[in-house]
Amino acid sequence: MLGFRKRSGECEINTTVGSSSGVVMPYTPGQSSRFIEPDWGVLFCVFSLLLIGTLMVFSASISLSDSPKYKVTVDAFLNKHIISLGAAVIVAVFVSFFPMKFWERYSAPIFILGLLLLVAVLIPGIGKNVNGSYRWIQFGPFQLQVTEFVKVAALLYAARFTVVRQNWMHSFSKGFLPMGIVVGITGALVLMEPDLGALIMIVCISMGILFLGGINITIFIAIFAVLVGVFITVIVASPWRMARIFAYLDPWDQEHALGKAYQLSHSLIAFGRGEIFGVGLGDAIEKQNYLPEAHTDFILAIIGEELGFVGVIIVLGLFLCLVRKAFEIGRKAILLKRFFSGLVAQGVAIWFGVQVFINVGVASGLLPTKGLTLPFVSYGGSALMACLAAIALLLRVDYENKVTMRGGSV
Repeated sequence: MLGFRKRSGECEINTTVGSSSGVVMPYTPGQSSRFIEPDWGVLFCVFSLLLIGTLMVFSASISLSDSPKYKVTVDAFLNKHIISLGAAVIVAVFVSFFPMKFWERYSAPIFILGLLLLVAVLIPGIGKNVNGSYRWIQFGPFQLQVTEFVKVAALLYAARFTVVRQNWMHSFSKGFLPMGIVVGITGALVLMEPDLGALIMIVCISMGILFLGGINITIFIAIFAVLVGVFITVIVASPWRMARIFAYLDPWDQEHALGKAYQLSHSLIAFGRGEIFGVGLGDAIEKQNYLPEAHTDFILAIIGEELGFVGVIIVLGLFLCLVRKAFEIGRKAILLKRFFSGLVAQGVAIWFGVQVFINVGVASGLLPTKGLTLPFVSYGGSALMACLAAIALLLRVDYENKVTMRGGSV
């Protein structure tokens, strides 16, 4: 709990929210305007992952210059990745300038913009067709993957919805149904691209925030069961998705290993070659046009091959630290009665936690093959931009927490 005491014209505020240590920080007028240090733990994790990602994108893509599919120079993907990273940092700085009250107020318009973009991407001439999927809109030299923007929009909208509907969280018709309709419309548009992986992430972010917001557990279990049924139906109704499932169950079958399980089998070979300490940075064999999408969805396999089990554990440890920090920042915001901010921060934790779990599960054969990037590490400008925008929101929540705990206003 927060504790307030007056002493000699000063107000002392307990800065360890929810802690029993009772550490007290004295507050004097005007102190809230002084420099407040960011959460260095979050910054360290993100910077480390970006550094590892940049290094491994270059290593994993260096052999693509020999592929007739890409026809690029050795450092083409590295240069694009660095440019995308620079643009993503600019977006993150821009996002961090706005207070959480701004994002709460405009969460609905931002989400509506996301829906309009999902419609626009399906219009011939606007949406760009890549491998049979309409997921990108071209803006000059840049491409926007719309579903990455929608992840951020869904995060903000779900948090705002949960705060507004807090008194109806135990009601199906008033607490869940409106959000369910919105997610259903979004899901239908995403499946038309199609992008099942993005749909899973949007649903997980939205439902996770509703769960943290106190939705009735019976309703939540029923919704979860319905969602599982929907996903199973989507998979069964699609022959190529069913083929992936069968290939996942037996990736070493000769037919599967040369077909639908080709990526998975070569990913597992990469992990196996890496053993404990890896074959050495730059010495991977699988990236030499054996493992498709080695610089995007399966970059963890190249990390496993070149840096070994130790390298994979370091990456997963950084993600674990980041997710834990996000939950802690969200918990402090909620204890300070800043519910929207708290749900946004914890929604960021759910986002990264679930996406990392799926990406690692796919690369290691724990889950069926599904295209989802590894946050901050995989090649992809839109994904980098969305992830760093989410980190900017997280750091903004942390900043406003500290200002509030010092007696200031935001």
